[in-house]
Amino acid sequence: AEINIKPWHILLGELKEGTTRIPWLNREPYAYWKGNPAVAETRQDLMKCNVSENQDWNARLFAQDWFRELQEGFNKSDLPSQCTYRYKVYIEGSAWSVSQKYILSCDSTTLLVKPKYYDFFTRGLIPVHHHWPIKDDDKCRSIKFAVDWGNNHKQRSVKNTFCHVTLPLYVYDYMFHLLNSYAKLFRYKPSISANATELCVESMVCGAEGSVKKFMMESLVKVPANTDPCTMPAPFDPPTLYATSQRKESSIQQVESWEKSYCDNQTITS
Repeated sequence: AEINIKPWHILLGELKEGTTRIPWLNREPYAYWKGNPAVAETRQDLMKCNVSENQDWNARLFAQDWFRELQEGFNKSDLPSQCTYRYKVYIEGSAWSVSQKYILSCDSTTLLVKPKYYDFFTRGLIPVHHHWPIKDDDKCRSIKFAVDWGNNHKQRSVKNTFCHVTLPLYVYDYMFHLLNSYAKLFRYKPSISANATELCVESMVCGAEGSVKKFMMESLVKVPANTDPCTMPAPFDPPTLYATSQRKESSIQQVESWEKSYCDNQTITS
């Protein structure tokens, strides 16, 4: 709530609507990123890829001043209004960034800078299918190639529906299975202490004000699900795990091969 991001199920609907305002082919043919670069060196490195008088890496990057946004009522940080570029960059901050699912939900091609951190759905993302991989140690050239390739292969460009299809359906199922599995590791039997105070929804909300209270009420689950949780699939057997890993690695190597040929040709022609 401190940066005015609405509950996920509400925001996802607005993002879906936002993606329909401008068809992908009519969007700005550049890579877009907006965020706080001060939190991590890798983001400061990304800002060097911004357009300048001397160089255009096909990137349009904007530093987000959250204090100023707070003062001005978050007029320039509306996420559904940012689906206006063909490509959106995801880059981690000081750790994993919550912005990942918002960027993936925009139906723009996600340019995903090689991450160090993973959340529960990230490992299910397949390079060139759900996103386009970007080198962490050569961001500018990697972004320029990705945008040029996408603009020259519009029908093959990577547009993502992962967050629209997968996350809304299974996030609570995942939480259920995770907590269930974690509980089985306990070596003690939980008990309620004699001095414990029961908390209800009202007691949690009554001290909140403004958008914090509003978002808490909007995110409240009002009725139980009318279906059982999904069945957790069995862990991958070694051959399947290896094949999945190889598919990802092969996709990244293919992109790197294309990128190398592109850069070599650029060097020759210049």
